[in-house]
Amino acid sequence: MYEAAITVGIIVAQSVALLVSLLVIIAYLLLADRKIWAAVQMRRGPNVVGPWGLFQSFADLLKFVLKEVVIPDGANKGVFLLAPLVTCVLALAGWAVIPVAESWVIADINVGILYLFAISSLGVYGVIMGGWASNSKYPFLGALRSAAQMVSYEVSIGFVIITVLLCAGTLNLSGIVMTQKTGLADMMGLPWLTFLNWYWLPLFPMFVVFFISALAETNRPPFDLPEAESELVAGFMVEYSSTPFLLFMIGELVAVVLMCALISLMFFGGWLSPIPGLPDGIFWMVLKMGFVFFFFSMVKAITPRYRYDQLMRIGWKIFLPMSLFWVVFVAFAAKFEWFWGVYARWTVGG
Repeated sequence: MYEAAITVGIIVAQSVALLVSLLVIIAYLLLADRKIWAAVQMRRGPNVVGPWGLFQSFADLLKFVLKEVVIPDGANKGVFLLAPLVTCVLALAGWAVIPVAESWVIADINVGILYLFAISSLGVYGVIMGGWASNSKYPFLGALRSAAQMVSYEVSIGFVIITVLLCAGTLNLSGIVMTQKTGLADMMGLPWLTFLNWYWLPLFPMFVVFFISALAETNRPPFDLPEAESELVAGFMVEYSSTPFLLFMIGELVAVVLMCALISLMFFGGWLSPIPGLPDGIFWMVLKMGFVFFFFSMVKAITPRYRYDQLMRIGWKIFLPMSLFWVVFVAFAAKFEWFWGVYARWTVGG
């Protein structure tokens, strides 16, 4: 009895610690996003609240929390308020299976990556609920676009994940990282070039597909069609204000950081050190996530928005056939150990 209570207590403490640190990191990532965007446009960016604008995100948080919650007359009140909560809670729930260092994970389950895939699929419901419950045509159109977009790109994300699984031979995220300890560098007799062991090199086309699909999946530019200001005002968030709007924003950012973490784990060796002699650990994981997020921000700053038909064409006519071909190719390469067995890590040292 006591043991069960202690175990539950530990899990709760771990969850709270993870969520608090995650939300603080997200506050500064939002600031970094705005600073990078400003730098590309040769502006200063946020620089008033606190030294160098460091407290800007917290000021924004306070502003949202203190504003009045406005609910439109014709809206379905229950669903209207439930939608942002669903989006935010599901995005945060995905972090339960993300290992930030060796054995630093809340739920080390064998099907971690399937759980993530399921959670990210459920995220669409929050958006649809928000768009429908607003009882207005702009949010409804934004929600329809968002749902179609997320479903379309989840297909290619699924196939990319399958290629990684074929190489690693495990659905456990920690296991996927551990299979990247050995690989191409060891086969070439250059064990100090550890970054060559990671999956970004043998699965490079899939890494590119995953990165672009992650942008579309999380409604980031150039795929931010659901909230295209020029056509749909703010998309499915039009009627939202104050805390519900804040929850939508947090959910979106948490999903972006989750994608950064997933890319780091699957293609960049997670917490493994790229420099021989330096220990593995959470520092490398955070650094790699920051590196991926920088590219997310740069894409936002330098690309124009896609048209809706172009978005769908890329998803279904380019990414889907390409990822399908790669699934077949990686399956054969792993089975027959082509390219010195670089695709068959589960036989080498997984």
